[in-house]
Amino acid sequence: MEEPVNASRMTQRYAKKREAILHEAARLFNRSGMKGATLSDVAGAVGLSTNSITYYYKKKEDLVVACLLRSIETVSGIIASAARETGPEQRVRAFIRLFFARLARTAAGDVADGSEMMTFRDVHLLGSPHSEVVFGAYVEMFRHCRRLLATGPIRPGKRTELNARTHLLLTLTLWTMSWSARYDPEDYELAAGRMADILVAGIGSKTAAWRMTALDAALTAPPGASDSAQDAFLRAATALINEAGYRGASVERISARLNLTKGAFYHHHPSKEELIAACFERKFTVIREIQRIAMAGKGSGWDKLCAVSRALVRHHFSEQGPLLRTSAWSELPEEMRAAKLDETSRLDRRFASLLVDGMQDGSIRPLDQAIAGDLVSGMINAAVLLDRWVPDVNGENAIELFVRPLFEGLLVER
Repeated sequence: MEEPVNASRMTQRYAKKREAILHEAARLFNRSGMKGATLSDVAGAVGLSTNSITYYYKKKEDLVVACLLRSIETVSGIIASAARETGPEQRVRAFIRLFFARLARTAAGDVADGSEMMTFRDVHLLGSPHSEVVFGAYVEMFRHCRRLLATGPIRPGKRTELNARTHLLLTLTLWTMSWSARYDPEDYELAAGRMADILVAGIGSKTAAWRMTALDAALTAPPGASDSAQDAFLRAATALINEAGYRGASVERISARLNLTKGAFYHHHPSKEELIAACFERKFTVIREIQRIAMAGKGSGWDKLCAVSRALVRHHFSEQGPLLRTSAWSELPEEMRAAKLDETSRLDRRFASLLVDGMQDGSIRPLDQAIAGDLVSGMINAAVLLDRWVPDVNGENAIELFVRPLFEGLLVER
């Protein structure tokens, strides 16, 4: 009888240590990116040697996959609980409430019932066959999330619209992992309620109308866009960073996309790091100038915020796009990160400023402008991956399928 008891204890110790590894690994990957955190870093965080951790996960990619699959399992469980509610509004509110409750347990240090979830920003960095495993699980989670919004059988003609809204709901909910730490864990329930209210009821007041204005025409060709060789480099590099990450956007791949030699690349840019930094600056210039023109123009806060959002999404899908995904900051060299994050934060605050203007002039209903600003910023960033769920997306239908639902309400039928 002694051997089974010992074996059980060994199994329990193994499982406990594995959970500790997954918790610390997810925390480190979230902080430093998949490429930035090493097996040695994870081993040190759980009191193991690098050789010992390979007893649990032989390669870092195996550990990354395990962290991502556990996050998908956790989110899928939350979706399943929310799916028990009676209607789409109740299900959406429950999904956000339960997700924040999970984050609150993590923030409070409840490792047993709130271990760290890994974000999905680095999924595209995984190679085959790891990427197929994770993406297959994510697609299944996406399908379950889509059912939260459905009122009945999903008709073929409605699938595209529903896919876009599901991407909006799921991505904005996962996006909360990047800003929820601003709140005390005991206030997460309040933040969840305010976020759910915005997604369900929209941003505008009863008098606000979704309409194109003179501002839309003024923002169709933002400053900073050109057909110069420099801008071509920046567009190619941005597209590759969005697809393959900072390290995947090699000099060779950027040059090949432009049918140029490496020598031609270095004629324009002394190093890849300087090129990547320029990609961030290009994005900041586009956002800053679009915001500046709108803020100086005529119209309500609602009209300005809508026009800015439409212009940025339209720009992303235009020949002058794409926009660099915000999560690329985690792949930057350490010395570059703080400055880029600070600049991103300053530009995001302008969205909140437009929301305040709208509340003052009555075009935007009373709401939490900090959370609404994060949702607008998150929506614009999520547009970078919209083509994965809406294959024929472009700058015009993305505005109707993806931007408008955030402003008028996720469940509003059109």
